[in-house]
Amino acid sequence: MNRRTVCLMLAAAIASPAYAVGPYRNPDNRNPNDPLEPTYPVPYKFPVVAEITAQMDLVRGFIDRATPSRIVDRKTGRPVTDFATPTADAVVAPSPNDFGIMNYEMGVMHAGLLLGRRLTGDPKWTAMTERHLAFFKERLPYFRAQEERFKLGRANSFARFIAPHALDDAGSMTAAMVRARLAKIGPDMSAQIAISSDWVANKQVRLPDGTLARNRPQAWSVWADDMYMSIPALAEMGRMTGERRYFDDAVKNVLNMSGYLFDKGLGIYMHGWNQNNPEAPEFYWGRANGWCVLAMSDLLDVLPQDHPGYQQVLAQHRKALRGIAKLQSGAGLWHQMLDRQDSFLETSGSAMFVYAIAHAINQGWISPTTYGAIAQAGWAGVSSRIGADGALSDGVVATTFAGDNVYYYNRPVSINAMAGYGPTLLAGFEMIRLITNPDIAITDKVRTYQYGPKKATKE
Repeated sequence: MNRRTVCLMLAAAIASPAYAVGPYRNPDNRNPNDPLEPTYPVPYKFPVVAEITAQMDLVRGFIDRATPSRIVDRKTGRPVTDFATPTADAVVAPSPNDFGIMNYEMGVMHAGLLLGRRLTGDPKWTAMTERHLAFFKERLPYFRAQEERFKLGRANSFARFIAPHALDDAGSMTAAMVRARLAKIGPDMSAQIAISSDWVANKQVRLPDGTLARNRPQAWSVWADDMYMSIPALAEMGRMTGERRYFDDAVKNVLNMSGYLFDKGLGIYMHGWNQNNPEAPEFYWGRANGWCVLAMSDLLDVLPQDHPGYQQVLAQHRKALRGIAKLQSGAGLWHQMLDRQDSFLETSGSAMFVYAIAHAINQGWISPTTYGAIAQAGWAGVSSRIGADGALSDGVVATTFAGDNVYYYNRPVSINAMAGYGPTLLAGFEMIRLITNPDIAITDKVRTYQYGPKKATKE
């Protein structure tokens, strides 16, 4: 971690915007003086579309401000205006929140913004996506020329696009660029899609059985995170090209990674598995489980239902959602370590779970009767962590595959932890879909919320 990042994290810890803190009373109770009405640590009430939309707009604004798309001189900070001849010191202007505009977390943000556009039809939701893609298209030639001349390697601001060297560089942004292309949003990024998707499909290290793997921090490791860093990209390439090989690879990796990582007894994923140390203790990191269910959601959205792996992926997704759902805390959020109630409540993984559960209900994959109230309670927790300026509190920073709980328990949280913003957008918009779903009936009885299929009316 560099010194600038440490300073940003310390500043965030000191100046983090306060979010509302309970206790709350339920405004849906018509008798506010009811002696039997409890108080809650989060706003336990029926979600309101206008309120969710307003919070999503705050989050969108925060992300937009955190991602400048301009070129400056690294030493002086002055704008670069001559793009005819590259200089070694030209860089993308640094983010005030240390957000990298090509980082994998940004791909999830674009997914959330694209969902907002699809749900509302309002182009404001994808204005940032269009700005970023236009910037990439316009400045890629400059940074390619810079690399050819100065050989900066990873110091080149466009290194993730020019020469990806990990799934983190390629997978999530491939999926985002394909989705934008199919939605006709922004310029045609097909040339970059080809480079980034080639890394995922053909160049990332794999185990002998074809499972995508890493050689860091340990050799021949399988990470739960990599379900998201690979499977949505493969799925979207299958959708864009119509080539079944991408779908086959995506299905294979869901099933293989689940075989290595899914604990059938607990119903959740351990963070990682190492071929050279298979007897190591299991650690069930929350956000790793979030990456898994996001990946399976994305695959099921585009995988043809007649694909021989469809039912297997759906069954695995249902198992994971059930295991996750039963570990929800009394504040609606989930813990940093899913199976450890004494670990802190964490926002990014919780947002992923809310989205995945609400989306599965809306898609008809799981029962609203079983899961609707869980999604709503989860949204109450996540929404309570959105500050007045759109910053997210209690999101954990980047976390590696580790071998002890001291590390996981004490990872810092920061408003600059990128991984929570895209999932929060996804969760908010999917909750709007859920509470406006014409096929679902929602009632308020005995101070709780009951979801179920809407009964057909007799003609």
